Amino acid sequence: MADIEPAQEKIVLALPKGRILEEVMPLVRRAGIEPEAAFDDPKSRQLRFATNHPEVDIIRVRSFDAATFVAFGAAQIGVVGNDVLMEFDYPEIYAPLDLGIGYCRMAVAEPAELAGDDDPAQWSHIRVATKYPNITGRHFAARGVQAECIKLNGAMELAPRMDLCQRIVDLVSTGSTLKANGLVEIEQIAEITSRLAVNRTALKTRPDEMRRWIERFREAVDEA
Repeated sequence: MADIEPAQEKIVLALPKGRILEEVMPLVRRAGIEPEAAFDDPKSRQLRFATNHPEVDIIRVRSFDAATFVAFGAAQIGVVGNDVLMEFDYPEIYAPLDLGIGYCRMAVAEPAELAGDDDPAQWSHIRVATKYPNITGRHFAARGVQAECIKLNGAMELAPRMDLCQRIVDLVSTGSTLKANGLVEIEQIAEITSRLAVNRTALKTRPDEMRRWIERFREAVDEA
């Protein structure tokens, strides 16, 4: 009697919560994936959702966690900002496609009253509040500046006003939050968009499926 092969594990797509989710869902749907009704129900507490493809589920997680789920193989595909990819630099993640959404920039900012007389070229040591200590450290090390990074997960703009530090590194979109808190952008580190992230092991063990979904998302981006 021939051995029965076990059912193939489902493909899990990790999507970030918040603004990026709103921007990426038209692409997800254009790629042919339609989640169950609970996905769009604001009262639902579900985190994992079935789709119109029996072999594909969606999970909804924090933006930083989407990369972790993909890197460790809990999700085979995800949508991850290249700020997160740069910060963690997971070798297990292959990011073949820029989705062209979630555009913003990573920047250095400081109080407006300090910026008038400040010369970044003269810095040798600075203290910086940021959610991205690895990117920040590498950026300033490349300039020969020693950066003491204070890790915060939010409300970065408060740090200079509370004398925690004088400068921050954070994502900037319109700059309105900086302005409202008396800060100005003085240096750009990188432009940021969201990318399609794929687990490298899944790509090796399930190449046909993974490449088919990569191409579907590529076509969705081209159509957009």
